[in-house]
Order: sequence, then structure tokens, then C-alpha cells
Amino acid sequence: MKNVVPLVIAFIAGVTMILAKFIPVAKPLEERASVWFIILAAIAFLIGGTNLFLHHARKVLRQEAGWGFSAVTLLSFMITVFVGLSKWGVPASPAFPDHPWSGAYLTEGAPLWWLYQYIMDPVTSTMFALLSFYVASAAYRAFRAKNTEAIILLVTAFIVLLGRCSAGTFLTSWMPESLEALTFPGATAVIMAVFTTAGQRAIMIGIALGVAAISLRIILGLDRSYLGADE
Repeated sequence: MKNVVPLVIAFIAGVTMILAKFIPVAKPLEERASVWFIILAAIAFLIGGTNLFLHHARKVLRQEAGWGFSAVTLLSFMITVFVGLSKWGVPASPAFPDHPWSGAYLTEGAPLWWLYQYIMDPVTSTMFALLSFYVASAAYRAFRAKNTEAIILLVTAFIVLLGRCSAGTFLTSWMPESLEALTFPGATAVIMAVFTTAGQRAIMIGIALGVAAISLRIILGLDRSYLGADE
């Protein structure tokens, strides 16, 4: 029985969301299901935050390997939660001046805005900057001209790189405007607008088909992975 109830709920919710797209009468049910989703998402965030706190607190108390990073994580987590929930330093909304919590929590100049602007954004940018070294390493391995596909990839990447820098513009600046498509910037524009766009659309279509297939399996109860590892 404990497995039947979640399957029934998933089936009803999935069918309701699908019918609401075709039958206007079911639109209120979709809105109600969306509200339930927000409530469940809030509960999931609470559970996830609790697990994060307990996991890192356990590492700090036991002084396991890397407990210093866990201590920084705990401190950052608690400060962010306190500032966000209390709306500390957030000015009241002009529409409701008598309610101090009515202001937007990301108001410019507020402490939470400061945390995002001067801590979260720089840390995120640093992480993506570090990823560029891994991308360069993967590109070096992928661009080895071992077969026809690798040669095409290497030539295309070479054209795009030159088309995005001033050197490519300088090297083909002597060509007339009628042959602009043969210059490095022109060829780059064609590659990005035609071939890259076609590839992106194919990927998005594949993702959409995959999402539809997985959703249908969950609605019909064929995929029960969300019930636990034992199912």
C-alpha cells in the first residue's frame, strides 16, 4: 500500500497537468497542483537544508578530513538563512510602509543583496573560470585529427576562433564585401546561425522527447525510481 499511494498521486497529478493544456475546465486543477508543487518544493528545501547542516556539523564535530571547509559552509549557510528569513536591513515597501518585512529581499544595498553581489557572483565566476582550463584540455584531446569527424571539428573551431578575434578580421580584410561570407567573421556568422542553431534545435528536440518519455513512464508507474533505491 505504501507504494500504491505515491503511484496514484503521481498518475492523478500527471494526467491533470496534461488535461489542463487541452481542457479549459481543468485549468483550476492545474493551478491547484502548481500550488501543491510549490509547497512540496519548500518542504524539500527545508529537508535538504537540514541534511546539509547535519552532514557538515557531523564532519566538524568529528574533525574529519576537510572539516575546515565544512565549517565555512556551515557559517555561510547560517548567515545566509538568517539574513534571508529575517529580511535584515531590507527597507519596507512604499506600498506597505507599516510592515517592515514587505520589502523585496534582494533590494539593492540590502545585506542579502550584498551577499549575492559581492560573494556569490564572484565565487560563481571563479568556478566557471576554472572550468575553462578543463574545457581547454578536453578541446585539445578532441581536436586531434585522428579521423574525418575530428578534422571537421578542428577546422570549424579554427574558423570560429579566428572569426571571434581581431586577427581573423585583419587576415581577410582585403576581400570584397560581395565575398563577406568567405571571410573569417562571415564564415563564423554562418556557422553560428545555421549549423550551430540546427544542432542546438536537434538537441532540444531530443531533450523534449526524453522528458516526455520519462514523464509518461512515471505517470504510468513504469518508472518507480522516485520511490527509493529498492524499487
